[in-house]
Amino acid sequence: MSAGDDHPPPAGAARRALRTVIVGAGPGAIITGHALQEAGFDDFVMLERQDRIGGTWARNRYPGLECDVVSRAYQFSFALNPQWRKPYARQPEILDYMERVVDELGLRPHIRLGTAVRGARWDEDRSTWTVTTDAGEEIEADVLVASTGMFGAERWPDIEGRETFAGTSVHTASWPDDLDLAGARVAVVGSAASAVQLVPEIAGVASQLHVFQRSANWVLPKEDTPFTPEQIAELSGDRGALEAARAEALDQVGARFAFVLEEVRVLMEDLGRQNIAVVEDPELREKLTPTSPWGCQRPLFSNVYYPVFNRSDVELVTEPIERITPTSVVTSDGAAREVDVIVYATGYETTRYISVLDIVGRDGVHIADAWADGAHAYLGITTNGFPNLFMLYGPNTNHGSIITMIEYQVGYVRRMLERMADEGLAWVDVRPEAVKAYDEEIQHDLDEVTVWDAGCHQYYRVPSGRIVTQYPHSMYTYRDRLEAPDPEGTYEVGRR
Repeated sequence: MSAGDDHPPPAGAARRALRTVIVGAGPGAIITGHALQEAGFDDFVMLERQDRIGGTWARNRYPGLECDVVSRAYQFSFALNPQWRKPYARQPEILDYMERVVDELGLRPHIRLGTAVRGARWDEDRSTWTVTTDAGEEIEADVLVASTGMFGAERWPDIEGRETFAGTSVHTASWPDDLDLAGARVAVVGSAASAVQLVPEIAGVASQLHVFQRSANWVLPKEDTPFTPEQIAELSGDRGALEAARAEALDQVGARFAFVLEEVRVLMEDLGRQNIAVVEDPELREKLTPTSPWGCQRPLFSNVYYPVFNRSDVELVTEPIERITPTSVVTSDGAAREVDVIVYATGYETTRYISVLDIVGRDGVHIADAWADGAHAYLGITTNGFPNLFMLYGPNTNHGSIITMIEYQVGYVRRMLERMADEGLAWVDVRPEAVKAYDEEIQHDLDEVTVWDAGCHQYYRVPSGRIVTQYPHSMYTYRDRLEAPDPEGTYEVGRR
């Protein structure tokens, strides 16, 4: 096996077959499976730990869960859906859509449900990945595509006595199907994305609801009036109209990078204050009004969150939680609120990506160690020392419609695989200097986004201070970057 770059294959060489393992069966895996089929790579398997496809949309089932990107932007370009019931689709509709697409594309035979991946190890001599499942099964692959995304491991708060609570404790990411909150005294810990969707659904079901807020978030109104039958019929059977509707939606969510525009920030904060104005109690309004600029934290949208705080059976608690007892939540002022159920709406370990798995690359290096200062990858897709490994929704790719961002990424991965097949390459590995240069460029551009330096509690950063989740430009800037040729010498390659 020899190493080099940009050398043509021997004359008359046959196109190489590639065995591919895709980790997951969510949106990224579906996009990848479709692209592999189109490119003629039929030897692939999608390994999904859950008992159904859909990724985060199958795992998350809490009441009120819906996408915070408009449905017409949050859909596959190759499976446009005219039947969305409202602008922001709820989880059951999104999951049904993905199930339908999987069947229409004939991907079901490639999917193994209930098969959790424990890790993968690179074999330098064979130029293959050995993927190990939780059951101990080993699967050999030429290419490993990680569609694990950002929202994997749950984040639980470090609160004294949390494990001593004798009632029911749940995380929004693992909502039990049989959880009945009727008449219960409920504490919701957290006030960000999942809480904003959950709280209006369970207010009035619970006999008393306490919402524990660490810091106020901007929650903007949204246009979410259900589509009329006439509007749905207008798009049905008209591919041109469907594509135009998607293009318009994508322009709204990702054609420009709004976080650097002062006029956008001012407008968003004005809309946020108008939304908060429905809260009748002036003291409550003040507590719900953020002190940080819009964009400092993840933008949130809801028309029904703030009105909840006009209810007598809903309490906003802003004193920090000091400890949890077997029967209550105790705050720093000494108040103990007796509750039956504690819901942790505290999000995910968003900065770990594929390092949640035991991935071992060249020279026995574990990816968690390679990323000791934070996740980093060339174009957010591949990192040095881990040949033939491609990540979807990887480091610094979070922006706009993630389905569309992943489609751009899968287009790039497909071209890499076609090069491997056409040139008979055993492996491709991005050079460390290419990863370093790209990461330095991204981190420099991220430093220019001043709202992200405003001191918010973000999921964006790692302890080293680096932002590892966000992309600092528009979706279309990212698309153009992926479609442009890589600079000469970006990759080292090995031949069979």
